[in-house]
Amino acid sequence: MTLAPPPPLSSLSAVRLRLVSQSAGDYMPLRIDGAWWPRSADLASELPRLLAALPPGWGRITSVLVDEAAWSPFPGRLLVAEQVVRLHRTTTQRSPSTVCLLAPGHGRWDLLVVPPSATDAEAGRLIEEMATPAQDDERPAAVR
Repeated sequence: MTLAPPPPLSSLSAVRLRLVSQSAGDYMPLRIDGAWWPRSADLASELPRLLAALPPGWGRITSVLVDEAAWSPFPGRLLVAEQVVRLHRTTTQRSPSTVCLLAPGHGRWDLLVVPPSATDAEAGRLIEEMATPAQDDERPAAVR
C-alpha cells in the first residue's frame, strides 16, 4: 500500500485530500479510500472542490452519501461542473464521519471526513489512522 503525498496545508485554496492506493501486491481490503479535511461544514461549497480534486480514473461522481449531522443544511442536488450530483443523507452518526462517493460503472469510494475544526495535529493523527490497514480482528466477520 502506498500513500499519496500529503496535501499542502498552508494554501487556503488547496483541497486537503489524501488518498490511499493499493499496489498490485496488496490484497488486504482497505477500510477507507482516503481522508478529506474540508475547511468548513458547508457541503455545498466544499463538495465541488473535492470532486474537482479527485483522480480522473474515479469517473464522474453522480451520488454522494454523507452523515447529515456533520454538515450544515444542504440541498438534495448540487450542480457541479455542469452536472447534477445527488446528495443523500444518512442519520447514522459515525465517529469519525465519512463521505461515500458513487460513480456508475467506476465504483464506490469512502473517505474519512476530518472535522473542519481539527488542528493540524488532530488531522494528522486521523489521517495516519486511516492509512493503516484494518487487522483481521478489526474487520466484520463477513469480510474475514
